[in-house]
Amino acid sequence: MAYATDFAAPKSTGFFARLGAKLADMIETVALSSSRAQLIEELNNLTDAELAAKGLRRDDIVRHVFADKMYI
Repeated sequence: MAYATDFAAPKSTGFFARLGAKLADMIETVALSSSRAQLIEELNNLTDAELAAKGLRRDDIVRHVFADKMYI
């Protein structure tokens, strides 16, 4: 017979843990914003016909890129 234990370390709520978590969130936000800005630029560089083939209009590019983050 085998025994297994499941141990989760207690979540640290100290100052440095919170500071580290906040910095990680900020870095993630910057990285995602940068990739979204790059996608917007790539879509803006397409012709209207190429955008139409993707089901987009030029006016909808930003809404399309940020659709998962905000309701516009």
